[in-house]
Amino acid sequence: MHSSENDPYNRSQAQPNQVSGQGNTVTPNTLSDGVIAATAPREGFLTGSFVWMFVGVVLSAAAAWFVMVTPTLQEQVADMYFFLLIGVLVLGIGINMVINRISPVMALGLFFVYSLAWGLMLGIIVPAYVGTAGMSGVVSAFLGASAVFAGAAIYGVATKRDLTSITGLLFMGMLGLVVMLVAQIFFFADSSVVSIGIGIFGVVLFTGVTAYDVQRLKNGRMPGVNKDSATVQGALALYVDFLMLFLMMLRIFGGSR
Repeated sequence: MHSSENDPYNRSQAQPNQVSGQGNTVTPNTLSDGVIAATAPREGFLTGSFVWMFVGVVLSAAAAWFVMVTPTLQEQVADMYFFLLIGVLVLGIGINMVINRISPVMALGLFFVYSLAWGLMLGIIVPAYVGTAGMSGVVSAFLGASAVFAGAAIYGVATKRDLTSITGLLFMGMLGLVVMLVAQIFFFADSSVVSIGIGIFGVVLFTGVTAYDVQRLKNGRMPGVNKDSATVQGALALYVDFLMLFLMMLRIFGGSR
């Protein structure tokens, strides 16, 4: 039987670090600066990510509804759609790049701006699918995305398998999805079969991505980001996962749009 002193994994039984020159002890923040340890704060970390993700979804839904019931605004958003699309892509990448250099409050504010911008675009995307699939099709797409997201999230929390083993496969799937979307624009713009096929592939892909993201949030794998900012980064990842599932479901229910 080996001694616990030589066991590098026996961290939970280790005594807190002694502060030099002081008589009291301090316990490190196990999530600050991206440090991973098997302790309770990870539970709050995952919960906080889901809470902010839910707030982002509500903001997007409210913005989309406002655009849909305001014809003038709908026309203005349609005219700016390309710039909005570029803007949300840049903002999403930018948040991840600067999140460790800005305050958590600013990071959360940028996430809300990101959610509102997507809501504006959804305000013209959803009506396009209503025209082909009807409102019942859009509702079915939302409920389907919610069910798949919930199932993938539960799997990500419960599975004992290390999902980092599929990151390469997920990355290749992302590249494949981008290629298929570009190919559809230039060669299969009016093909409902191709659109549905892309939708099915996208749902399968983002089911895997969701499970992976939830597991890494559960395990606190957010290197180099402090706890509060990492919660926002986690919310952003989960928000994008749900959004992509919804958009892929719209393709399945809406055909060639």
